[in-house]
Amino acid sequence: MNKSVFLLIALLAAAPLMAQVLDRIVAVVDNDLILDSELSAQVELYIRSNKVDPKTPGLREQVLQSMINEKLIVAKAIEDSVTVTDEEVQQQLDAVIAQRVQQVGSEARLEELYGMPLNRIKREFRDEMRKNLLAQKLQQQRFGNEEIGRYAVEDFYRTYRDSLPRVPEEVTLSQIVVKPRYTDEAKAAARARAQLLLDSIRLGVDFGALAKRHSEDPGSAVQGGDLGFVRRGQFVKEFETAAFALADSQVSGMVETEFGYHIIQLLARRGDAIHARHILVRIERTKASDDATIALLDTLRTRALAGESFANLAKQFSENKENNLLGGDLGTWDVNQLDKSIALAVADLKPGEISIPTRIGMGTSYAYEIVLLRSRTPAHNMTLETDYHRIETIALNYRRTKEYQEWINELRSQLYWESRL
Repeated sequence: MNKSVFLLIALLAAAPLMAQVLDRIVAVVDNDLILDSELSAQVELYIRSNKVDPKTPGLREQVLQSMINEKLIVAKAIEDSVTVTDEEVQQQLDAVIAQRVQQVGSEARLEELYGMPLNRIKREFRDEMRKNLLAQKLQQQRFGNEEIGRYAVEDFYRTYRDSLPRVPEEVTLSQIVVKPRYTDEAKAAARARAQLLLDSIRLGVDFGALAKRHSEDPGSAVQGGDLGFVRRGQFVKEFETAAFALADSQVSGMVETEFGYHIIQLLARRGDAIHARHILVRIERTKASDDATIALLDTLRTRALAGESFANLAKQFSENKENNLLGGDLGTWDVNQLDKSIALAVADLKPGEISIPTRIGMGTSYAYEIVLLRSRTPAHNMTLETDYHRIETIALNYRRTKEYQEWINELRSQLYWESRL
């Protein structure tokens, strides 16, 4: 995400506190101001994002100078008549607000934090969003299409070869993921538990109290099953269809999804969003279903090692929706960045070998997988022959950083700015 958008999220996060303190001006840039509360919010975000010590000497000054640079770019964009449309502003603002809603849990919670309705929150930050987009567009115009030729890459490599980082050991992987099936007995037991809860609600027992005591959704149970205001596309299909079909205050029957059985109550509607709460009764997976899943993966492993296409088997059997249509392709990974379970599974494999079935976490549940090691590249020093594109990227970023700093220095000499920290 662009650091201007990070700033907006930080301002959104700090907004409730801003209203409670008398701000002082810490910088003036052209016709704009930077307030102490804005700086504090950005410092806090920088600390969290970069995991730095809050007591680092000069940290506030460093962050303030970065904020001044952002304001200078906005001022230059306005001077150069760079424009953004209302639609662009609205789309970016909606995306940032949606991210903030996800962080706090619901639109209702966000409104509670700011003490104002959502449409007013958007009005309050629309101008800031417009400025951020102006800065992004000007930077894109100046640096976005920059390329670097082979001679420049080779010259960069000769100059900085001894300073380039080593390439870590990397592996290229594919996977087949299968979730254990629920047995008929386990489904019947969960359904019976859900039916008892549904009967209790119909007899007048408080829905929220039952959710707190019995719901197996850890994210909402403590709030009495409250899911807040949510628009279409944020629930799984079966849950969404049932929830949006309810009338105000109506309670659904049992709704089965991949997570188990749900009892849903619609609390309110607001435009295209609904405010619902639910009780989840999970279906327990048994040792028999685990054993059956492991046996299936063992069979698929044997077939692949015998010559069948691993990719075709993944397309047919894998339940990881993010990559099953890609033949289970996981891409190329630094071994130090692999999920621990995958790293252990492939640690001793040679290219072309397939791991035995391994249990992995999957959402709020679990599954089993087998992993094909397609290739392994040892750690090594970069060379033009083996790592040209890596070196090209580093060289281009180096050039952009150097040109960006030269541009900022130029703006600082042309436009008015003053630090009051």
